[in-house]
Amino acid sequence: MSPHGTKGRTRGAGPTTFLVASALAGGAALTWGLQGGAAGATAREHPPTAHHRVVSSPDAPAAIGPYSQGVSAGSQLYLSGQLPMDPRTGEILSSTDIGQQTRQVLQNLEAVLAADRMRLSNIVSTTVYLTDLDDFAAFNAAYAEFFPTAPPARATVQVARLPRDAKVEIAAIAVR
Repeated sequence: MSPHGTKGRTRGAGPTTFLVASALAGGAALTWGLQGGAAGATAREHPPTAHHRVVSSPDAPAAIGPYSQGVSAGSQLYLSGQLPMDPRTGEILSSTDIGQQTRQVLQNLEAVLAADRMRLSNIVSTTVYLTDLDDFAAFNAAYAEFFPTAPPARATVQVARLPRDAKVEIAAIAVR
């Protein structure tokens, strides 16, 4: 056991790793597991519960990978990152203008929110990924159009690249 309350071990001959971290406050425990063999690793799966459901909208671009547009859990809606894709064509906007791309991303988020009877005003937090922080001022101006009062908490980071060479991606959390 490490001084930080973590314990790691490898069982058997195969590369199966198990890690348990115990949170100091209240004795709550968090568990992560990773099992793997010679062919590679796979994460332990957790079955869906009655406590959450997938939310999707035909008015937002279809997911381009194995994820949901959104997942509702109680009064919260977790929205996957949206790209500036046209929902009708599934293509990234041809415009490289960060303002136009930002508006499309937020319209896509609006569509997923509407599928769960929510609006942009229900968003409490966003995470923004930009490929160039030099676009921040133009991004911010377009973003402010959608949140004129009481904007959500936000983290903005620059990333090396986004799927389909988009310039912006936004993920969000909304609460009823």
